Amino acid sequence: MAEQKAMADPNLNVVPPGKSPVEDVEAPKKRPPRNKYAFACAILASMTSILLGYDIGVMSGAAIYIKKELHLNDVEVEVLVGIINLYSLLGSAVAGRTSDWVGRRYTMVIAGAIFFVGAILMGFATSYAFLMFGRFVAGIGVGYALMIAPVYTAEVSPASARGFLTSFPEVFINSGVLLGYVSNYAFSKLPTNLGWRFMLGIGVIPSVLLALGVLAMPESPRWLVMQGRLGDAKRVLQRTSDSSEEADLRLAEIKAAAGIPDTCNDDVVIVTRQKSHGEGVWRELLLHPTPAVRHVLIAAVGIHFFQQASGIDAVVLYSPHIFDKAGVKSSDHKLLATIAVGFCKTIFILVSTFFLDRVGRRPLLLASVAGMILSLTILGCGLTIIDHSSEKLMWAIGLCIAMTLTFVASFSMGLGPIAWVYSSEIFPLRLRAQGASIGVGVNRATSGLITMTFLSLSKGITIGGAFFLYAAVAAVAWAFFFTVLPETQGRTLEDMQGLFGSLTGWRSVARKLKMEVVEDGKSDGGKGYVQLATNGHTDLKQI
Repeated sequence: MAEQKAMADPNLNVVPPGKSPVEDVEAPKKRPPRNKYAFACAILASMTSILLGYDIGVMSGAAIYIKKELHLNDVEVEVLVGIINLYSLLGSAVAGRTSDWVGRRYTMVIAGAIFFVGAILMGFATSYAFLMFGRFVAGIGVGYALMIAPVYTAEVSPASARGFLTSFPEVFINSGVLLGYVSNYAFSKLPTNLGWRFMLGIGVIPSVLLALGVLAMPESPRWLVMQGRLGDAKRVLQRTSDSSEEADLRLAEIKAAAGIPDTCNDDVVIVTRQKSHGEGVWRELLLHPTPAVRHVLIAAVGIHFFQQASGIDAVVLYSPHIFDKAGVKSSDHKLLATIAVGFCKTIFILVSTFFLDRVGRRPLLLASVAGMILSLTILGCGLTIIDHSSEKLMWAIGLCIAMTLTFVASFSMGLGPIAWVYSSEIFPLRLRAQGASIGVGVNRATSGLITMTFLSLSKGITIGGAFFLYAAVAAVAWAFFFTVLPETQGRTLEDMQGLFGSLTGWRSVARKLKMEVVEDGKSDGGKGYVQLATNGHTDLKQI
């Protein structure tokens, strides 16, 4: 009877006498409901990612008309389209330091303001040089936005929904891409000299919405603690945690990571142990990293590199060119096909959003990359067949369109959002802002390299050969992810570091942590959710 009562009571946390911990783990336990306040904060923060998505989507169509009016060659088009990724490196490089100084929230305001100015400059551009300057300004804003959105979202999210909420930036990137594609089609009927200017200039709208939305957001509790504002941090944690107990534990872990004694409960304290504005962080990250920090850095850099090196931005930015090579010659049909690409990316991102905290990061990531390898290989075959055929092969055209959609769907259900989720949750608190900016820098540099060479690459080794190359890169990515990246599902941010330290030996550590959780009865009943820290305590020696 005691066992039946324990099984029936989801709130009973004590293992009854005579009952094994494994039996207690198998008892179903109700998952905490979604925190609506944290949900709203994640949405508002992730709106910054619309800026990048819109620019990527709109340039795919605008470049066609810019090329006509300004009489550009293919190399100039490549540079114009891809250079914003390199410009954004400057933004992401200083965004980490900026967010440590002024806070995560006001860094988002800066991102929106800079992009607003860039969109205005691009809309009124009268020459290639003027347009490039507008791209430079907008790129700085994009770099700020890309760095701060996942960091802020990870820092306000409870552990139970961190994957779900931290995937929102990728959701909004995809939404921005779709909006850019729709803008292309909507303004394509205007005269050439007006159409592309409206396409680029309308980007001021998400910037204004972002600035207004930030007014309703709280500051990151982790940043508040780093500034010694414990009272403000506690109030934010009470609203963004699943329970008051979790809020207290999150606050205790952040205080320990910031060097604040656990017995210190004043509303405002002086932070003495931890340098609160990022001094010395770069040295610790790059010159003298601990084994755990080195593993984290390799994982973050690797996942961001492979996210872009597999060719996603080439497909999104040059989809009209790809469809033209596949045999779709009508401008209207090409733009409509690109809208299908944007719609597919936006829909399939929801798969990842709702399953990240149920299935886990690794299964989704590995399945996603496997789908990308298959679709890229078949797309390369289809384009090669069309390239060597003198007849119009409708089946090959349909195959190429289908594989393009399959590729972006596979990317969006795994690698797309998980790169941002994973890299934002694995860095320890004192390294998080700068570590995230390194990830964004690698991401944008790789994207710039891919987008600024795609047209030349497709001419040099044929467009089919380009996609065979991307498929090979994706295969290497799958092997890297399988070998190096541990599962982080359900871990608190401050509890994460125990999983890292050995590039190939992390599996034994993960098994040990899992067994300790089972012994302490802290599992959620077989759903793969670890509520809080292992053994009720967090190992802060490496944080």
